[in-house]
Amino acid sequence: MSAPSDTIIQLLLAFRAATTGPTFERMCVLIVGSILAPAQRTVTSALRSVGLEQAPDFSNYHEVLNRAQWSAFLMSRILLGLIVGAFVPEGGALRLIADDTLERRRGRKVVYKSIFRDPVLSTEAHPTLSFGIRWVCLCVLVDVPWSRRPWALPFMAVPALSEKRAHQLGKRYRSPSQWAAKMLDRVRRWYPDREVELLADGGYASVEGVHHAQTRRIRLISRLRMDAALYEEPGIRPKNRRGPKPKKGARLPSFAERLRGPEATLQKQAWQTAQIRWYGGQAQQVEYMSAVSLWHRSGQEPARVRWVLLRPAAVQTGAQTDRTNFRPAALLCSDVELAPEQIIERFLLRWNIEVTFEEMRACLGFETQRHWSTKAVGRTTPCLFGLFSIVVLVAKRLHPRELPLNRASWYDKEEPSFRDALAAVRMHLWTTHKYDNSPSLQQMCLIPTTLLHALTRAVCYAS
Repeated sequence: MSAPSDTIIQLLLAFRAATTGPTFERMCVLIVGSILAPAQRTVTSALRSVGLEQAPDFSNYHEVLNRAQWSAFLMSRILLGLIVGAFVPEGGALRLIADDTLERRRGRKVVYKSIFRDPVLSTEAHPTLSFGIRWVCLCVLVDVPWSRRPWALPFMAVPALSEKRAHQLGKRYRSPSQWAAKMLDRVRRWYPDREVELLADGGYASVEGVHHAQTRRIRLISRLRMDAALYEEPGIRPKNRRGPKPKKGARLPSFAERLRGPEATLQKQAWQTAQIRWYGGQAQQVEYMSAVSLWHRSGQEPARVRWVLLRPAAVQTGAQTDRTNFRPAALLCSDVELAPEQIIERFLLRWNIEVTFEEMRACLGFETQRHWSTKAVGRTTPCLFGLFSIVVLVAKRLHPRELPLNRASWYDKEEPSFRDALAAVRMHLWTTHKYDNSPSLQQMCLIPTTLLHALTRAVCYAS
């Protein structure tokens, strides 16, 4: 059995206060087993990975997920504290990313499942629907010492039921944006004095969400609909005029109209050019215009936001002007004092959560869970999200400056991935394997060093 090293035990001891002693010990075994296990991430595969496939008390390890008493939100708070302590400077801002992903699941007893649009299989022209559970995930965007790009480390995830399924289960329906607001409320209570910034896609942008962010002192940066209803500030009202005070001024042209119409007549502001750090870190020349306006939807108070309309810079190809690098987009920020260039660059950091989702599917067996009890289904996937962050935390303690990479003479890998961090933690666990129970060293099989190194590396990099 591969016993947890002191490095991992010291990290996991932070979760000891959130549960009982026996449950905590079994949690440690499942965490180590899930790190070492390839392919499926089930309780049985975790037990096999640490040599407990013949353990008579195997059912006790299943009870950690389907019966034991512990709070997922308390675990999230502890994990967030570990991430902040390891990667965020003292008093630094918390940069969060919110997004949802689909865990494809079927089964009569999986009560959280519904039919959702599958973002992995869908295209803009051909949407694909799949049975599954939609998880709203909240990540911390941090700078890791080995990578040029920031990493999105998950610390909280909740299932967002469809409206029909919520009514069937007698639960209150909440949209993903409403779940994100509740999760942000917890973060604000945990860190009342920290600056908090949320990066989200257009599905989390709403007038209600902007008001919520401004009330909680949270800076929201998100995509905005191209047909959003924007208005001018209400003008000065004469004192002798009766009736209610207007909440908004004249309607402004939509973003689509600004892009279609003649610049000289429809657009009062000139486009500005800037060089932005684009996806992947390369520089991209863009054009933008920005202003502060009121965003209004019927039945809601107008929200004061800074919007940024973004389009690619013109490239002259012969006699024509080409703007096909990317599609024009509109962004919003609840902090009207933030510069437009900063809004663009910070929103582009949101794509790091998509990298996290993809690496969880490739390296941590996301969607291979096989639990069917309601409590276990609601706990297993958040634990798997948390395992992603735990692996990065352990890797940072083991390799605080440089992470070992899987290099070859024909491939000089420069940028590490989560697979490298997982392999480094696995390598540490395998090399701390103890043979105290062996009757004699002569019973150990002598393997050539080159072959042993190749086998260990193959096991450590197994998906």
